[in-house]
Amino acid sequence: MQQRRATRTPGQPRIPFPKRKVTRAVALRELDILKATYPRAETALEYESPFTLLIAVILSAQCTDARVNATTPHLFARYPDAAALAQADPTEVEAIIKSCGFFRMKTRNIIAASQALVEQHDGVVPADREALEALPGVGRKTASVVLSVAFAAPELAVDTHVFRVAHRLGLTTATTPRGVEDDVVKLVPQTERRHAHHWLILHGRAICKAPVPQCGRCPVAAICPSEPIVARALRTRAAARTAPAAKPRKPARDA
Repeated sequence: MQQRRATRTPGQPRIPFPKRKVTRAVALRELDILKATYPRAETALEYESPFTLLIAVILSAQCTDARVNATTPHLFARYPDAAALAQADPTEVEAIIKSCGFFRMKTRNIIAASQALVEQHDGVVPADREALEALPGVGRKTASVVLSVAFAAPELAVDTHVFRVAHRLGLTTATTPRGVEDDVVKLVPQTERRHAHHWLILHGRAICKAPVPQCGRCPVAAICPSEPIVARALRTRAAARTAPAAKPRKPARDA
């Protein structure tokens, strides 16, 4: 699950989020459109068990899912379960996951999490938020992903895609991931919360991109509060490009 923030290159407009939330009726309509647009929304991470999913999610911080998927087959061929990874040589693990970024920290976390699983849960990933968040390297977002994907729990994880898209759609004005989660879950029935997470992620990857969304292709554009904001920012950028360059001022003559 990618967490890397897109950088704004010179010439790209700075696009603010809407300052107010849309009405509940509009928010529900936006979510209905996303549901219809992404009917088979599911995690892009490849996994075979709650354990392999947990490790993949930890590795996905500041890394693309594609890179994680290219890395984990080698990792799990060498360390197929918590017991094996708990006894791993950190240097060997670092060499395998180096391309995922922050590999030293991630190595410490996945080995320590595996050790905790063996010592406290008989090597089994618990289906309990408190127990999951007690594992090294596991915060609320990672726990939510594991609970929703591996155990079909009604959880909504908030990563950078969800945070950005929820703001652009006017579903929230919260300044923290937990605040965004609290706002969005009020709009989504429990039975669909784990799917809503993926609707927002897929929309963020395909259309509502950072830093500039592709509103011309967006199925929600007609009711999205960000569409006029984006259009105005793009017009401003275009005007700045076509404006004549200011003439250099002549130096003042000595009296």
